[in-house]
Amino acid sequence: MLGLDAGLLLLGLPAPLTTQRLPEVHGMLMTIGFVGGLIALERAVARGGGFAYAAPLGMALGALLTLTPLPLWVGATVMLIGTIVLLTNYLPLWSRNRDPAVAIQALGAVFAVGACALWLRGVEIPSAVPWLTGFFVLTIAGERVELARVGQLLMAREVVERREDQALGLGVVLLAVVVGATLWPAVGLTVFGLTLIAVAVVFGLRDVARRTIRSTGLPRFSAAGLLAGYAWLIVAGLLWLRPELSGPRYDAVLHATFLGFVMSMVLAHAPVILPAVLRRPLPYRPVFWVVFGLLHGSLIIRVAGDLFAGDAVRRVGGVLNIVALLLLVITAASISVAASREEKTKTEVAA
Repeated sequence: MLGLDAGLLLLGLPAPLTTQRLPEVHGMLMTIGFVGGLIALERAVARGGGFAYAAPLGMALGALLTLTPLPLWVGATVMLIGTIVLLTNYLPLWSRNRDPAVAIQALGAVFAVGACALWLRGVEIPSAVPWLTGFFVLTIAGERVELARVGQLLMAREVVERREDQALGLGVVLLAVVVGATLWPAVGLTVFGLTLIAVAVVFGLRDVARRTIRSTGLPRFSAAGLLAGYAWLIVAGLLWLRPELSGPRYDAVLHATFLGFVMSMVLAHAPVILPAVLRRPLPYRPVFWVVFGLLHGSLIIRVAGDLFAGDAVRRVGGVLNIVALLLLVITAASISVAASREEKTKTEVAA
């Protein structure tokens, strides 16, 4: 809610809460604090260890501390500690069977640590954006590699292993490119854009979503979210080919990445991941398509405003972005409460 409030302020619109720091920390609040905290929470639940919960706690609490009167470095330090714990959470999983999918996600955590470390050192957010992008791209890519094994049962084992090694290699290349973009942004950011396009194409073409899009219900909805996410990552890559670290084009690349790619992936996985994390049912319902349409439609309006139509259109798209995210929360909560009541009623009737 604080991140969405900051979004209104950055659009130059009235907001329920106004503080001097809120617009300044908007990016880290939404990426590391909100979505990053959710990823870390899912990992902690999967691992089942008490210490693992220090990762989401540190990332979320650190983001909130940046909004207090405490020096900014206090919250930034807590966020950094949270990302370091997230990285260490992957180490036992990796040592267990040397799984390339785990290695890809661990590389993603390296990006999160790098982004927080740079921010703590006083580096401006635009310079940390490639690191934040790498965090989400590789975390999601690692998850998709794991899930792709279900759809690759008929493939030769050698082919599957080769594809997974190639995916890991692409992740290592992305890390090298982001380091280069940090040191030499003039050339490095363009190469970063090309690498994002390559990642989106490779993972998109190999994703089981290309087959499940022809199914019905949840598989089709999830596939649509995944494919839309890959498409927005390509858009972001194209925008990075002519990099700008401020202004409308920068706004377009940010939201193509973090709303178009990241939130589309979150929406696609929500009916599967959130029940595992929250211990509450979240069955698929067709109303999720309304959220899907509003999210992507509003983003198209916003990016069109950034690139072609001007501030008024950008503001309309930005407000609709916020409405889409609020609608996602309301929809998920309503469906979960209704499903819990149905389960309770069935249990009582059976008893």
